[in-house]
Amino acid sequence: MSTDLELGLFVFMLATFLGLEVIRKVSPLLHTPLMSLTNAISAIAVVGAIAITGAGHASTLSRVLGFIAVTASTINVVSGFLITDRMLKMFKKREPKP
Repeated sequence: MSTDLELGLFVFMLATFLGLEVIRKVSPLLHTPLMSLTNAISAIAVVGAIAITGAGHASTLSRVLGFIAVTASTINVVSGFLITDRMLKMFKKREPKP
């Protein structure tokens, strides 16, 4: 019989390999929309981590891991939006010099 930890690690490894395979198959033209989607997923992770960290009955370990999740997801969201904005600026037409 497997434990919750073994099952969690199995799901994590499966999701990692599946995610890598999906990302590898994406056309370069779709990287910007894909990055915007992952920013949205990270934003959901921020909300979930805040809910877990702020729970009144949360253990110290839950609070520490929740804080790390909030920090990592927030960094991911902010940097993802900055990179997406920079990529979109590359496609804007520039004014011709007089």
